Amino acid sequence: MAARIRDFPWETTPLGPIAKWPSALRLAVDLALASHFPKCLFWGPALISIYNDAYLPLLGAKPDALGRPMAEVWQDTWEQIGPIAERAMAGTSTFIEDYAMRTDRHGYAEEAFFTFCYSPIRDKAGRVVGMIDTVMESTGKVLAERALRQERARLAEMNAALERRVAERTADRDRLWQLTTDLMLVARLDGRIVVVNPAWTAVLGWEEAALVGQDLADLLHPDDRAALGDALQRMAGGLAGCRFDTRLRHRDGGHRWIAWNAVPGEGMVNAGGRDFTAEREQAEALQLAEEQLRQSQKMEAVGQLTGGLAHDFNNMLTGITGSLELLQFRVARGQTDDLGRFIGSAQEAARRAAALTHRLLAFSRRQTLDPKPIDVNRLIAGMTELVERTMGPAIRTELAADPDLWTVLVDPNQLENALLNLCINARDAMPDGGTLRIVTENLRLEGAAARRLELPPGPYLALSVSDSGTGMDPEVARRAFDPFFTTKPLGLGTGLGLSMIYGFVRQSGGQAEIRTTPGQGTTLLLYLPRHQGEAEGASGAEPPADLASPRPARAGTVLVVDDEPTLRMLLRTVLEDLGYTALEAADGAGGLEHLRAEQRIDLLVTDVGLPGGMNGRQMADAGRALRPGLPVLFITGYAESVVIGEGQLEPGMHLMTKPFAMEALAGRIQALLGDGA
Repeated sequence: MAARIRDFPWETTPLGPIAKWPSALRLAVDLALASHFPKCLFWGPALISIYNDAYLPLLGAKPDALGRPMAEVWQDTWEQIGPIAERAMAGTSTFIEDYAMRTDRHGYAEEAFFTFCYSPIRDKAGRVVGMIDTVMESTGKVLAERALRQERARLAEMNAALERRVAERTADRDRLWQLTTDLMLVARLDGRIVVVNPAWTAVLGWEEAALVGQDLADLLHPDDRAALGDALQRMAGGLAGCRFDTRLRHRDGGHRWIAWNAVPGEGMVNAGGRDFTAEREQAEALQLAEEQLRQSQKMEAVGQLTGGLAHDFNNMLTGITGSLELLQFRVARGQTDDLGRFIGSAQEAARRAAALTHRLLAFSRRQTLDPKPIDVNRLIAGMTELVERTMGPAIRTELAADPDLWTVLVDPNQLENALLNLCINARDAMPDGGTLRIVTENLRLEGAAARRLELPPGPYLALSVSDSGTGMDPEVARRAFDPFFTTKPLGLGTGLGLSMIYGFVRQSGGQAEIRTTPGQGTTLLLYLPRHQGEAEGASGAEPPADLASPRPARAGTVLVVDDEPTLRMLLRTVLEDLGYTALEAADGAGGLEHLRAEQRIDLLVTDVGLPGGMNGRQMADAGRALRPGLPVLFITGYAESVVIGEGQLEPGMHLMTKPFAMEALAGRIQALLGDGA
């Protein structure tokens, strides 16, 4: 800069030698020489007189500006800055901030921003003899502010969009809160209701004002309050959420089933509840219908048996009554040599009749699935006589049983019912006679075989029933397990037999399969998973008592309650032969009268079906309330479920099913009184 000042022909400038410059101008020049001063240019009336080094970037690729007119140096922007410079030369100071200009200082045109301060220079006479132009580039500031404004605009737009989304979601939430049919609830962790949605009015009839502040437990069915308390306690302990079902009281006094989803947050519980009362009632109705269908199937099977059973049962009764008549005749004539033959004949016929009645009771009684570990071979052996009589003389029955058959865990009554239905179907497929074959075997299903049957690989018991009958075409076989599908004429079948069998087997963890060829017969296989355990044996019976030998009197009194005089006589005789004291009553009221008395009673033996409005079970319960721990032996011709209901007999209560041998009864009584063999 100093060189430029020295080399410039100052004597020719309007300002003259530096010594003659005004003090203000000299001060400006001194400041211009400082390296930190802003870009600074001194301009006389016509020519650029001086500029500092900070001004060089502003010149860019322009030629040296000293001694040249400013309008010539900046001719490309003179249209913009010329009026400003002229105002300064006219004596008016001008300050312009962030003035936009096009420059080519880097060899190409670009936009830049500058802050100008144009100040006139006056001589001693006050005349404007020049101008000083102080320039500070503000491009960075302007661009930063522009970027900041753009960023603020972008953020404002984002915030506006976010606010719109929040508003939309809030509106959606409010609409959901107002319009949903699900119960929405906010409650404290102690169960106190804070707010509810309008669905409470639609579903339960309660207004919000009547619910806020109440304890939710007060609206629950008493049996469900423990579930609510447990859920609240677990969420208070940090559980993220839980699901549970409760019954909520309707304003009309009834209850509705509600399935809850609840999550804790900020000391509150937020919960949504769905009313599934209708679905539950439908499920219960369906379960009842299934039980009725199952019962219908049992009774249908019994109905198909009645024709042959009536013939067989009458034969057995004839054997009993005939043997007793011959006994009477022989005794009347004093012929006692071969009485045992007639007695044995009557007893055998009675045992066969009892077996048939027990089987019919097992098929007809109502009960849900009660899986037990069973020996299928033993179960089939117990049904063999029944199956053979059902088949009739034209059908030969064969049984091939694996002697080492595995145990399975199934409901024995349902398996009996399934086997009988399969045999009946086989009989109907052989109208002209043939062969029925029942086979049991152990097998392992692996790989493709297990996948084909949709069963997990492993050990299974296979029970198959085959006939040599008409067989099925592929379409009939494909639909055989469909409910209500039947090929029998109208009124001769419900079409539910195989579907019920299929459902029972699947519920037991197995599978059913049909193998059939038209004209060559059908095989139906039931696959049941192996049970790792021993099969239940026959119920342990006490050793029979010897009634032929006289017995000494014993310190025991037995109350016998039965409405059949003949049976009371037989029981009293057995007890007296055993040496016990016997008391009798013909109904529940009479039995209860004995129990209320003060005489000693060591055992109550009672029928279940008693006249007079009080059955044997009710009398026994009342008697045990008077005499705690009194042993009770029920004797009944009904199915066990009539006596024990859905549960089990209480400790000290026992059961024998009629008909029974007197020796077996005597052995049971001795065991219960503590002096059995």
